[in-house]
Amino acid sequence: MKKKILIVIANYYSSIADDLLNSALKEIKNLSIVKTIKVPGVFEIPVTISKFIKRYDAAIALGCVIKGETPHFDFISSATTDAIMKISVDTKKPVGNGIITCLNKKQAQVRSKKGKEAAQAVLSVISQK
Repeated sequence: MKKKILIVIANYYSSIADDLLNSALKEIKNLSIVKTIKVPGVFEIPVTISKFIKRYDAAIALGCVIKGETPHFDFISSATTDAIMKISVDTKKPVGNGIITCLNKKQAQVRSKKGKEAAQAVLSVISQK
């Protein structure tokens, strides 16, 4: 039986987001029923997942945070990661973290296939008995 997976993707950096999404979808599209929701930034990912997680077997969070000149990067990255982990533990459903945190756009482009790894992690946990 196919599992229902929610993907919530921040499209602030649209080309990087597209690469993250495509790499995740290649990994799960034939094995799962997938719903994708786009949000403006990574900070909106946890609340979106928490709104819909009851309808799904798992979720995948995708997005990119690039370090700027203020501490904003650290706050957003930490708050989002903590919230995603809390959702996963509280609901006992896997939430793959495919949010990449990078120092610059070039580094983000190199890591933009990491959606695949988040999808693989979710599939691994879903298959546990």
